[in-house]
Amino acid sequence: MLLAAARRHLALAMIAGVVLLAPGWNGARAQESVSDPIGVVRIPKGAPVQIGGYWVLSGPDTAMGIDSKRGAELAFRKIDNKLLGHPIKFTVEDDQCNAEGGQVAATRLAANPQMLVVLGGACSSAATPAAPILWQQGITNICNACSAPSLTAADRGPQYAGFGRTIASDIDQGSSDAKYIFTVMKAKTVVAVHDGSPYAQQLAAVMTKSFEGLGGKALSIEAIAPTDVDMHPVLTRIAAEKPDVIYMPIFVAAAAQMLRQSKQTPGLEHTTLIGGGSLAASEFIQVAGPAVIGFRIGYPDVSVDTMGKGYPAFVEEYKKVYGEAPISGYHANAYDAADMVIKAITQVAKADKDGNLYIGRKALRDAVFAQRFDGLSGPIGCDPYGQCAKFKPAIYEFTSEDPTTFSMGKNPKKVWP
Repeated sequence: MLLAAARRHLALAMIAGVVLLAPGWNGARAQESVSDPIGVVRIPKGAPVQIGGYWVLSGPDTAMGIDSKRGAELAFRKIDNKLLGHPIKFTVEDDQCNAEGGQVAATRLAANPQMLVVLGGACSSAATPAAPILWQQGITNICNACSAPSLTAADRGPQYAGFGRTIASDIDQGSSDAKYIFTVMKAKTVVAVHDGSPYAQQLAAVMTKSFEGLGGKALSIEAIAPTDVDMHPVLTRIAAEKPDVIYMPIFVAAAAQMLRQSKQTPGLEHTTLIGGGSLAASEFIQVAGPAVIGFRIGYPDVSVDTMGKGYPAFVEEYKKVYGEAPISGYHANAYDAADMVIKAITQVAKADKDGNLYIGRKALRDAVFAQRFDGLSGPIGCDPYGQCAKFKPAIYEFTSEDPTTFSMGKNPKKVWP
């Protein structure tokens, strides 16, 4: 598959006037021969190093994407948006946090024969179709927020060989949430709700399985659509089951509807609702209103003492550049993803005497996966399947209905461990 993709890539590159070097090529003007099993990109002197990104930049979940994009931008800003004497061209597409958007975004980025590597997305729904499209063209994809277990599973398939991430897997998040619900909340029964997305569906499955393994009982797993507005039918069904907890790792719009309408549903007066990391955003506070106070979410621990030593200075730079504090919880992960790419390109790029760069695609992928360093989000180091971050468990609780007070650690504040 990759060989055929490389041939198609070569044809596109020749049409565009870009030199894509075949395996075994020896350039008379290169300092040394450069070869790569899936192709080599030549960046002429003065031409940009092209890096892509795809995140949700429209709709109710925009904060995740904007926050992620800013994190990557700050990594490039730290090196004055230049790499090995070449300017960095950072091209970002809106994936709309869904499969169709991810497919479109990846197709657009992959159509550029000079695209070296792509960051993103924030949503597993977008990354699941996007990563194979990118890798078909030999483009490595490093995600900073898409946490569905299938993306870095041992059986994920060769189409995901170019995918890695700087966020922990929901295998860990689901197990942690189950532990909190069962051992801390002392809940015996739970109903899970998902919206059909890879993130929500897989996280709900992991949590309920872990919860039952601890001795609890999962009464049911309910499905909604992310565009549903009237949640009364599903809430009424759930109320009839009388669960101790409703676990709903869904996105902003639907979660806000569930939370608000649960307050009006007979039988749920003593049932606690818990969400996921997709709700770590000021937009959720805004749309949920007063119902948000006391609502809890499972999310990796991003307390200052668990982050990298450079994190406080990074936050100050973020405020200086964007005029506000971080608006979601994924900026440090995106910074680390961009930093991985910077380090890897620096290691594998070869220059000739005229200032042209040559970068092997597989060599770049391997160099990204080989990075080991202390990142802003914590230690970074990939396993063979692209899992590059370690999990740090936490539960957060919203304390105010004022969206301008959003700040991880304050609103919502960490309540466990």
